[in-house]
Amino acid sequence: MNRRYFLMSTAMLAATRKRSVAASDKVTIVLMGIRNRMRRLVPDFQDLPDVRILPCVCEVDRNVGQEVVGMLTKLHGKPPAWEVDIRRILDRKDVDAIVIATCSHWHAPGTILACDAGKDVYVEKPASNHIREGRLMVEAARRNKRIVQVGTQRRSAPITQRFIEYVQSGKLGKVLMVKVGTVQLRKDLGHLPDEPVPAGVEYDTWSGPVPVLPFNRNHYHNSVNWHWHYGGGDICNDGSHFLDIGRWALGVEHPAEISGMGKKIYFDDDQQTPDTMNITYDFGGKLLQYEQRLWTKYGMEGTQNSVIAYGTEGMAIFGRWEGPIFEFRVFDQRDKLVTSEREPSADYNFHARNFIDCIKSRKLPNSDIESAHVSTTLCHLGNIVARTGRNIRFDAKTETVIGDAEANRLVAREYRQHWSTPKGV
Repeated sequence: MNRRYFLMSTAMLAATRKRSVAASDKVTIVLMGIRNRMRRLVPDFQDLPDVRILPCVCEVDRNVGQEVVGMLTKLHGKPPAWEVDIRRILDRKDVDAIVIATCSHWHAPGTILACDAGKDVYVEKPASNHIREGRLMVEAARRNKRIVQVGTQRRSAPITQRFIEYVQSGKLGKVLMVKVGTVQLRKDLGHLPDEPVPAGVEYDTWSGPVPVLPFNRNHYHNSVNWHWHYGGGDICNDGSHFLDIGRWALGVEHPAEISGMGKKIYFDDDQQTPDTMNITYDFGGKLLQYEQRLWTKYGMEGTQNSVIAYGTEGMAIFGRWEGPIFEFRVFDQRDKLVTSEREPSADYNFHARNFIDCIKSRKLPNSDIESAHVSTTLCHLGNIVARTGRNIRFDAKTETVIGDAEANRLVAREYRQHWSTPKGV
């Protein structure tokens, strides 16, 4: 009886992992983390005719997400059910995929749990909080044959794809360097004391697999990315979008050497991550540069956040000059405008559409976890340079820092014993 039960359970699990959605069927998705970012993702998926958003949410803070709750209430005619433990949702057989928009320290644990439960995953950027986590996400997706799309949405935007095609077409000559900039004015967080956990917050679950710190609003929700314990600063935030495009434009994978600096030189507040960075990634014949200034309103080459490809015959700039519309402009060697193209509509819905299409076709999505992991690794390597104050060398095969034990320890992180802790960390 035990053996028969084991064989039946194994067969059921295998069937679940191989399950795919027919092209004519609706894909049922469920939401995890319903604060700021999810407010944008709900309309993106709701507008797709072959998507059903389950009338249920997973969120650890009862004080947030009312806008998303309102959207689902209007959609279903009743308030959604509320779950704190993601495992309860992953156990449901009517769920095809999960959309994760939690704080970034939950991105890897949530994705791995979902893949192991036989669900496809759309997870917001950055893909991971550490390099080792990202590799575990790739392994979970592959062993379970799951579709994992990371929220670097511009990968699916036609304007981005046309920019990449132009850069790689040879019209700029030989492209030897790309410069990425995230230049904007962030707010001063000030200094806040620790305090009791607010009512309605399941703080132990919010902490997940990382060691629990005293509750402090300056490393919770909006400001969580600026604390090393939970996030990786703006290079992992906005920088993850544009480093991804820069790497894509150059046609490179992992860098061999990473040099530069990252410091706090402006803000006197509780944020720990740099407000200023200048990182160079050397791919052996091609360079990718990252520049960050979080204390100025002016941008770079007239744009707020940008990707600039430098070729022997010209230069192409991808960014935003006016409002939310992205475009790219091409200049010749004399700095004369040669051509320009603009995106006629917002890019985000393209990414959601691509994810759903790939759930049905089982093809790799535009921002597959493997590609996103390689790009996110650039963010983490830049942070390792900033935190150690040293240039480093990277072994792409083992995904480790060469000859620097202190720096290599930052490739992974410390975890506590918790049901969400990824296996193999």
